[in-house]
Amino acid sequence: MKVPDFGVVKVRNQKYLNAFGKNLKEILKDRGKTAEDVAAIGHLETKQVYRVINGEHSTTLSVLIAIAKGLEIHPKKLLDFDFEFEE
Repeated sequence: MKVPDFGVVKVRNQKYLNAFGKNLKEILKDRGKTAEDVAAIGHLETKQVYRVINGEHSTTLSVLIAIAKGLEIHPKKLLDFDFEFEE
């Protein structure tokens, strides 16, 4: 059975991913943690954390929560940064 195409478009906003990664990098520094620390505590692969930091990966909610757990912060703090939305 063929699945119908409803015209769903994947949106990848590289500027937002880069801004999120920059914010994550700053939080890591402020908390005195490394990507390795966060990965170990959050039960993630280290390369997955680096991909998020470098804007190479659009993270899922589950990964966001695991990163927050690794940083010992509330997940909403990861999303608390300035960013200009494009219309």
